[in-house]
Amino acid sequence: MKNIVATILIALSVLTFSQSLFAEDLAVLGAEIDGAPPRDMMKRYLLNAAEQLQLQWQAEYRQRTTGEQIAEYQDRLKAKFTEALGGFGERTPLNPKITTTLQRDGYVVEKIIFESRPDHYVTALLFLPDSNRFRKPYPGVLIPCGHSQEGKANDLYQRAAILMAVNGMAGFVFDPIDQGERSQILDENGKAPMWGTRSHTMLGVGSILLGQNTAGFEIWDGMRAIDYLQSRRDIRPDKIGCTGNSGGGTQTAYFMALDDRIAAAAPSCYITSFDRILNTIGCQDAEQNIFGQLAFGMDHADYIMMRAPKPTLICCATKDFFDISGTWDSFRYAKRLYSRMGFAERVNIVETDNKHGFSVELRQGAVRWMARWLRNTDKPIVESPDLQPLDEQQAWCTPKGQVMLLDGARSAFDINIEREKQLVRQRKRIWGNADKTDALRKVRTITGIRKLNDLPQPGIEEAGSVSRDGLTIDKLIIAPEKGIYLPVLKFTCGEAPCTGIVLYLHEDGKAAGAASGGAIEQLVKSGHTVFAVDIRGTGETKQTSQRYGAPYFGTDGQDVYAAYVMGRSYVAMRAEDILVCARYAIDSAKPKPKHGVELIAVGNVGVAALHAAALAPEVFKSVKLSKTLRSWSDIIHSKISNNQLINTVHGALTSYDLGDLAALLGDKITICQPADVSGKPIEN
Repeated sequence: MKNIVATILIALSVLTFSQSLFAEDLAVLGAEIDGAPPRDMMKRYLLNAAEQLQLQWQAEYRQRTTGEQIAEYQDRLKAKFTEALGGFGERTPLNPKITTTLQRDGYVVEKIIFESRPDHYVTALLFLPDSNRFRKPYPGVLIPCGHSQEGKANDLYQRAAILMAVNGMAGFVFDPIDQGERSQILDENGKAPMWGTRSHTMLGVGSILLGQNTAGFEIWDGMRAIDYLQSRRDIRPDKIGCTGNSGGGTQTAYFMALDDRIAAAAPSCYITSFDRILNTIGCQDAEQNIFGQLAFGMDHADYIMMRAPKPTLICCATKDFFDISGTWDSFRYAKRLYSRMGFAERVNIVETDNKHGFSVELRQGAVRWMARWLRNTDKPIVESPDLQPLDEQQAWCTPKGQVMLLDGARSAFDINIEREKQLVRQRKRIWGNADKTDALRKVRTITGIRKLNDLPQPGIEEAGSVSRDGLTIDKLIIAPEKGIYLPVLKFTCGEAPCTGIVLYLHEDGKAAGAASGGAIEQLVKSGHTVFAVDIRGTGETKQTSQRYGAPYFGTDGQDVYAAYVMGRSYVAMRAEDILVCARYAIDSAKPKPKHGVELIAVGNVGVAALHAAALAPEVFKSVKLSKTLRSWSDIIHSKISNNQLINTVHGALTSYDLGDLAALLGDKITICQPADVSGKPIEN
């Protein structure tokens, strides 16, 4: 019996080996391209592009030597930063309320709620000095929270605020959106389905489409927090400081760069450089990536230099995941610029041999910096281990611990929905004219998609062929630009007359429809020559190793954001890939088709395909989209979406939605099973 089983197992092994030996190999690129796995093609391409922008940044920095040049640079960068955020709203009434006052040993805590926008509530704790020890009015120091779920109730942020209070300064700790009491989406049980970085990035997907950024909500909250402090008689309006750690360090960097009212700043565990971010941990959550910032010249050092010569202390940790070498690079750039202005002493650095976090050494350093510049006292400050922060429920400012349970509360998602509704009218005006020339010009301007004649001829490389039941499958590599390699399978049938050319795209890559008896084979047997292409970031070049924010933002979210900070989108880059491939398919055909290429796109690549066809309709005989996102506005209204970051174009909804492009194509386009924001087919 054992011998029989062994014989069967050997036979099965031989059969499996034979099948694998003769199995159809449809891979084109091989194990490596340019010395790296194909999945890292886009990462390497984007790193090279960022390196060129960094060299440009350095050259411009060296030329910035006079006071006039520095002032012009600061004004220009602040304007570009504000524009990339989508601007700011009007200063509406804060309607502040002190819900509770607590007397503690050596300080007072006030629980405060204010409205940074109408019915958009911010919860905060104000730690005030003992009036018997310190004379009013006090300097006020903003302490935005890092990415802790408990927000202002976090022990470390409260300790920083208490240390401010016992040293004669008011510490104002407030919850960012989706932390502490400010969860922006609650389920039927009043619980948040997501928080922090994931929720910030979810909000960021819709915000990008509106030409805004999650950072805009946070920055406006901070600016309004300063408004509140300045409205109080017990706070000195000319002595406002700001310090925060991690995500709070990000906010501090933004506040201090954009708001001149911040007299002294100490961002902690955030400042590094984009060169080190991109080459180490990759882009992080939504508010830490500003559209086009590397293209218009705004790196981490600029957050400091934009406010020069105002006093700024960089707080950092040797073992931080925000690379310490980038921190020192940014400090040196800032120090040299401050020196050029004659104020070298106003920028400094404190480093602790520790991991990421608002450690006691950094808290003490930040408080001492504030005391030096806001109180004109400079002495060692030591934090007592006996400080007693409030627990999470003690820190509640609202009755039930969530602002969205207050009557009439509006979330950041609700504010985006209101903005999108306003833009509907604007889009109707743009597309209302019979002549669509101006509308299409706006599409091209927003996306940056070049005209076909402006796209260079690609490099073409033959990579072998495969035969299958009368079909020939030629392997090609189309290189539309340096560092980009698009693997192609060209399917032809020698017996059938060629009745047309099909460009076939699938979000899972060319192999998804290339199996024996599959969709592509049916097209070939009906007389078509089919070019099945992995446009960048699909199929063989699909990024599979990035997990930041997964599963909601795909496995390539960090690459998408790397493109974003350079002012680019995957939609635009992929649309240009499609145009180049379509042109090659036409030019290589004998005879050339009279009416262009038939374009078939399945899944999220359909968004890029729609753009390519709408901007160059003469290239395409027909367009068939399947399982493609129906509408960008659905993302805004649904609030939670799945794997839609790659489909975003910054500011697109200010001028057009996907339906506007589809309408341009008229009878040319067929849309099968349009997809909702989760990628599922929409029921009719």
